[in-house]
Amino acid sequence: MSMAKIRKGDKVVVLSGRDKGRTGDVLKVFPKENRAIVSGVNMVQRHQRQTAQEEGGIKSKEAPIHLSNLALADPKDGKPSRVGFKFLNDGRKVRVAKRSGEVIDG
Repeated sequence: MSMAKIRKGDKVVVLSGRDKGRTGDVLKVFPKENRAIVSGVNMVQRHQRQTAQEEGGIKSKEAPIHLSNLALADPKDGKPSRVGFKFLNDGRKVRVAKRSGEVIDG
């Protein structure tokens, strides 16, 4: 299995659609559908039936957005960057921001 370019907890920038330019953290990734849920992005209204725990009414929640419309935010300046991979001297494979060459994970 190959390493994922976008993972849970990443800061991403939306490249297209009604939320273009917005940034947020990835809450969940669906690798099979190539989609992710990003906090505060692609908000939709849903009708919620009242339950014992929760009030009913129209609720706003995040809908999944396609990974092709997301780019990782560069750790240096927060602008959208493509993702590359490289091996460190100790043999670990890490993600690298193509924009600045910065290592993304550890």
